[in-house]
Amino acid sequence: MIRIDNIRIFRGRGTSVGLFSKFFSKSDEKPKVKERTPLSIEVGDIVVYDLTDYEVVGKITYRQDSYVWYGYQMLEGNNTIWLSAEMDDELELGIYKTINLPVTYPLPKELTYQGETYYLDEEGEARVVGEGRSTNIDGRLMKYAEYCDDDEKQFISLEDWGSELEVSLGFPIEKYELKVIAGSI
Repeated sequence: MIRIDNIRIFRGRGTSVGLFSKFFSKSDEKPKVKERTPLSIEVGDIVVYDLTDYEVVGKITYRQDSYVWYGYQMLEGNNTIWLSAEMDDELELGIYKTINLPVTYPLPKELTYQGETYYLDEEGEARVVGEGRSTNIDGRLMKYAEYCDDDEKQFISLEDWGSELEVSLGFPIEKYELKVIAGSI
């Protein structure tokens, strides 16, 4: 121990001259922000789509056996849209918006919405993990069905959560149409 005018500085094995060096040292290390892709977006990120900044307020990870896909709830003001992302043979992205279309069981082979006919393409069940505004569905098993028009330019997605059947209208987009800004590390 060294004593200098009522200040005690302890020097011990493996320690620096003072406790204050930890607080006042300048570190060049900054946390690295993980690059985001459409398959790694997190709640709190900003997604720029169609010249509009959307905050990601919810995320749903869907799992059907070993297959995984994602739904991101994106909010701008009072406008909510969903971004769907999955890696099939290639990256597939879609933008969806909830619509009012009454559908009942058994699910029909085709649906008509605003004069356009959509044909049942696939259906199944998936276990979900919910984050952000979607935490209330975490761990649930849901049923889904996907319908597409003749040109596969628009889709109708059905999600049965047990208590309600959500219906959304969507269309495919390309990766270059999105810019993801990480909201956290």
